Amino acid sequence: MKFATLKNESRDGRLVVVSRDLARCVAVPEIAPTLQAALDDWDACLPALRAVSERLDAGRHEAARPFDQAACHSPLPRAYQWADGSAYLNHVELVRRARNSQVPESFFTDPLMYQGGSDSFIGPRDPIVADTEDWGIDMEAEVAVVTGDVPMGASPAQAAGAIRLLMLVNDVSLRGLIPGELAKGFGFFQSKPASAFSPVAVTPDELGTAWRDGKVHLPLRVELNGEPFGCPDAGQDMSFAFPQLIAHAARTRRLAAGSIIGSGTVSNKQGGLHGSSIRNGGVGYCCIAEVRMYETIEGGAPATPFMRFGDRVRIHMSDARGEDIFGVIEQTVERRPGA
Repeated sequence: MKFATLKNESRDGRLVVVSRDLARCVAVPEIAPTLQAALDDWDACLPALRAVSERLDAGRHEAARPFDQAACHSPLPRAYQWADGSAYLNHVELVRRARNSQVPESFFTDPLMYQGGSDSFIGPRDPIVADTEDWGIDMEAEVAVVTGDVPMGASPAQAAGAIRLLMLVNDVSLRGLIPGELAKGFGFFQSKPASAFSPVAVTPDELGTAWRDGKVHLPLRVELNGEPFGCPDAGQDMSFAFPQLIAHAARTRRLAAGSIIGSGTVSNKQGGLHGSSIRNGGVGYCCIAEVRMYETIEGGAPATPFMRFGDRVRIHMSDARGEDIFGVIEQTVERRPGA
């Protein structure tokens, strides 16, 4: 099944079931007015939601209407929890190498994770707003899962059973603000503005065999200003699968239904000039910081600039047949009015 949230006058939008081909949708207020409401009562809502989805895919739902991705909010416009991991250790290793330091051994057994702001996400076609380009504006293309209730101390097996939905995310980072914040020893805050999620959230079965071992085994595609920037495989080089990330988050607390757990920037291990740019035959990158790290390692200094006002990023994922799964995150960087 596929779900989206259409913007309306409320904070949480209106839940719609979306056809597999992303062409049509149906509102389901009699089942659940919002996605969070469906997640809160998932087992009870599931049969009715599945019936709507089947009728919609068969072209037999009388209330179906065209699905407009531009009208979407993030599937959960706000969430009880947004915890982002760093499951692709290649990304972490590059950061360390660029600083001439080693990755601590604990990083290979104990996932990195930070708690992001979840009170207000932005839509997949909303602009990335900043006061100045000096903040070092960067995209971070990732995969995320939405959970049901997860008990404190859950095992990875229990965590796997709590995965309800998958989404894509652009976890925007302000690289110029990160060093100062981390130097305080208290983590990210101002350097992590509102994230945007894909127009559509899907149940794991929609991915077929591409969803296995708690990972999504498909390329995550990123374009910057209309040019291919990255297409690394999200299932490759993922050191911690989603069940492990969820169990890590739930070690000392329960997670409420509607919690979002992110994979961290998708990154594949590669060699060659600047690592792996697409123009050099590689799979590219899911954030600008990564290519800058390769440039620093190989040439002594970064050459690729961070995003500027007017720059446009596009993030999406297709199945083995080339059909879009989650819809497209497409955002333009804009200066905040009055800044």
